[in-house]
Amino acid sequence: MSRQASDLSKKLGQIDGRGYKAYKQLAGAYYFGRWTLFIDHVQGDPFAAPSKMRLRLEQSVAEIPPHLYNNRVRRLALEDFLGRAVSTAIPKGTRRGTGKSGLITIDAGAQEVLERTAVVVTPEWVEARIELGLPAAGRTISGRHAEELLLGVLPKIVEASLRWQNLDKDQAVAFVNTVENYEHLRTALAEKKLVAFVAEGAVLPRESGASDRPMRDAVPFRAPRALRVCLPLLHPNGDGATEIEGMGVAEGVTLIVGGGYHGKSTFLKAIERGVYPHIPGDGREYVICRKDAVKIRSEDGRRVANVDISPFIQHLPMGRSTSSFSSEDASGSTSQAANIMEALEVGARVLLLDEDSSATNFLVRDARMQALVSRKHEPILPFLDRVRELYERLGVSTVLVMGGSGDYFDPADTVIRMMDYLPEDATEEAKAIASRQPTGRTVESESPLKLGSCRRFVPASIDASRGRRDVRIEARGRDQLVFGEETLDLRALEQLVDVSQTRAVGYAMALAAKRLRSDTTRLTDIMDALDVLFDKEGLDVLASKIPLSGPFERVFEHPGNFARPRRFEIAASFNRLRMIEMETI
Repeated sequence: MSRQASDLSKKLGQIDGRGYKAYKQLAGAYYFGRWTLFIDHVQGDPFAAPSKMRLRLEQSVAEIPPHLYNNRVRRLALEDFLGRAVSTAIPKGTRRGTGKSGLITIDAGAQEVLERTAVVVTPEWVEARIELGLPAAGRTISGRHAEELLLGVLPKIVEASLRWQNLDKDQAVAFVNTVENYEHLRTALAEKKLVAFVAEGAVLPRESGASDRPMRDAVPFRAPRALRVCLPLLHPNGDGATEIEGMGVAEGVTLIVGGGYHGKSTFLKAIERGVYPHIPGDGREYVICRKDAVKIRSEDGRRVANVDISPFIQHLPMGRSTSSFSSEDASGSTSQAANIMEALEVGARVLLLDEDSSATNFLVRDARMQALVSRKHEPILPFLDRVRELYERLGVSTVLVMGGSGDYFDPADTVIRMMDYLPEDATEEAKAIASRQPTGRTVESESPLKLGSCRRFVPASIDASRGRRDVRIEARGRDQLVFGEETLDLRALEQLVDVSQTRAVGYAMALAAKRLRSDTTRLTDIMDALDVLFDKEGLDVLASKIPLSGPFERVFEHPGNFARPRRFEIAASFNRLRMIEMETI
């Protein structure tokens, strides 16, 4: 049975001035009359990770209209919106004392809208999961300040952010409708045989390399007439329109060309981030990409385990096989070939490439180089000679930024030229140039393209422990993951956009290995199983199914800092584990 807020006040008075560990006595639930505070995990030291708490408000008090969470998409959008509302309601200047004293945070999102565990909405209640640094002077409890936070600040946050009457109602409805419109438009892509869509007026450039916010005074996107399409909206937009116009990026091979600094890479970056919905006002709300699109780049030095890269790399010196290729230190070209084959293995059907982040010898080999270095002495079959086959044989589309080689004019279905950040349809012009100026090169593929063999991993080879800890998983920013004794470099996974996704990737790998420790299982089957599990049970399963010495000491402690990663980034992280044992089927 829940204790009352007065009991919490009394307890704080009793432990004031004592050693910090006495805060452990606060664990439990406290009823505040209109809402309940759950103190799930109390930090053991003011310099440790903040304490974990939940703020739960019954729907009879919250009064959030059910139509805002009456399906999965709308519920996830609403939860994301409320997480941002809680973050906004947290006052500045609460930090006082040593270590993390007074720090209050919630895992609210940035520009992308992601499935998160920070807020949970049900028909019965709404709950925000926060972290709060219990105050201390040195390592002595500061009970008065703790009372100000727990009994003064937290009730104000609840009132401001979780009660419908105090929220910006128009903003909430617009937020949820925008996300549902995005998902509705994405379903229309396949019907129109498109891989991506960029709405008229979208703002693609970002504020800076260090900021993902929209650039002020940026040139609004304008679709060329020949590539313009119109898609139906589920909810009318701000001006009442029920349809939206923009540029469709068709299935097949699409080439993005243009001079330097004219917006080629900016365009591709918007497309690759279009696998996620964006917040209203971001400028990319209706930049939409199919969910099976994967950005591919070279990655010198990465580990490769038993990957069939023979469609792109053959005839290695000393007769070394590439049908089950392994390397502890792959080159740029072999890593890019492996990245493609690994993505295809787990279901990617759209490849996004930029010459700036690709190995040049992987993309193209021109006629002069073919004349100087014969095919029998060159193991690399350039992507140029497979890109058409990828679509015609496997149904895999490619969007490629290329500013340095016109050889790609031949296999391209569509050529988009960026001029002053605006696209032009240059397909006919490019084809005419290709006709007048043949490359003179020879297509070097010797056998039809086919997907490589599937692989399965040995779950027992995955060990997330470190020292005395059964589970040691830590996200050090978006692009670095500590997993047991290893630290994974995930910088090349450019569609991993949030540190909470990186954290979830680590626990997803540990979960998969724990449930399947007695078997050897295909990697694609693991991704399917995780997708089903997350759809059914949500991301909370990452905390409740991990051994108890994980990030939450008991299974009921809230996992408030996970965001859902895609299957492609989870699989890519598996592939970068040096401890993992892979077998070719």
